[in-house]
Amino acid sequence: MSPAVLAPEVPTLVLEPDGRAAGRARRFVAARFAEWGIADDEIGRLVVSELVTNAYVHGEGRIVVRVFVDERDRLPVVEVWDGGAKLPFIPAADCTATSGRGLLLVAELVRAWGVRPLNEGGKITWAKLH
Repeated sequence: MSPAVLAPEVPTLVLEPDGRAAGRARRFVAARFAEWGIADDEIGRLVVSELVTNAYVHGEGRIVVRVFVDERDRLPVVEVWDGGAKLPFIPAADCTATSGRGLLLVAELVRAWGVRPLNEGGKITWAKLH
């Protein structure tokens, strides 16, 4: 019988839902990418900023950010959890709107993204970077 293999700890940041959350999340992602030797963290910082801002504006409760490298393809993944039931979506194009383009921008910059409602309430919005 082989010994049990423990999964490595996933870096996690718990944020209060306030105007400083996105900045803290950007610094968290930058530090993780630096630890992993990923020199270009610009897309990661932008993605986490948009997802955390959506959680702050449209979600509920504390915001949890997790960042890890998918072992199957070695690509970084950003997950943002909040307690709200409202699922994010990309709205129809509106050239007169002054907001509402963040998720569209994220979708264009990442390999894949999505949202998972959680049985215990809330949801996780995730993005896999290139």
